[in-house]
Amino acid sequence: MPDAAAARAAAEEESAFSHPAVDPDSTAAYGDHPDQVIDFYAPRGARMPGEGPPLVVVLHGGAWRAPYDRRHITPFADFLARRGFAVANVEYRRGPASPAEVASIPVQGSAIGATGGPLAGRWPDTFDDVAAALDALPALVREALPQADPRRTVITGHSAGGHLALWAAARHVLPKDAPWRTDAPAALRGVVALAPIADFTVAEKLAVCGGAAAQLLGGEAKFAERLPYADPSLLLPTGIATTLVQGRADIVVPQAVAESYADAAAKSGEVVGLTLLEDVGHFPLIDPAADACAVVAEEIAQLAW
Repeated sequence: MPDAAAARAAAEEESAFSHPAVDPDSTAAYGDHPDQVIDFYAPRGARMPGEGPPLVVVLHGGAWRAPYDRRHITPFADFLARRGFAVANVEYRRGPASPAEVASIPVQGSAIGATGGPLAGRWPDTFDDVAAALDALPALVREALPQADPRRTVITGHSAGGHLALWAAARHVLPKDAPWRTDAPAALRGVVALAPIADFTVAEKLAVCGGAAAQLLGGEAKFAERLPYADPSLLLPTGIATTLVQGRADIVVPQAVAESYADAAAKSGEVVGLTLLEDVGHFPLIDPAADACAVVAEEIAQLAW
């Protein structure tokens, strides 16, 4: 059974990554670093008469690791654009930038990752970038996608990007000394988080992505200290409509992670939607060739419209 599950996951990943990258209609910078950019996709499908298209903000996954940039999720961004959404695909800094930074982060055991890959995330740069991108987005959208209706904005993200989507919607409940805290909730219709790394404690117990959550926070020595500033399951309630979409057959970010976030939301007095898809793993959620991707688009539409 484990071999069959791994083979299935590999086939799903191969399918999701088999689509050629789709170039955006335009790109704008929200900072000086090469990774501080947002790609924009104009809506190309039918939409409701008399209505401006909703804006979908996409945050890609890849365990916050440098090799996995926004290009791999461009077919998904294009898929949404072809269904009538205006799309903003956000890039952000990932992974340590230099060997010196890697050496400064204490890791134990298999924390480098199951594949021996690079460390995950950059503290605080990854969070700086997501906050800055969302703050800059309204002005950039007016220029790049003037037809979009910013009143109908939904944030979505896959895996590590799902974590960032939940976090971005929770900035108003961050600790008061957090540099990314806002005075009021973001003007969002909602969040659709796809197989998100939504509870860091559970993710670490399950060794999700080779201990990527601890790496994102600077290693095990910093994990507990920084958890209240980064873990979506501790940033509740948000007051923003939230739906999680999760494959029951996901062995990359198991169902238990999403369920733990939903349970934490319920304990905080907030109802979070949890859509569980049978016989679906991690990657079909962003694979335009998969039925699960159409389900994701419908979940976004339900919040956006």
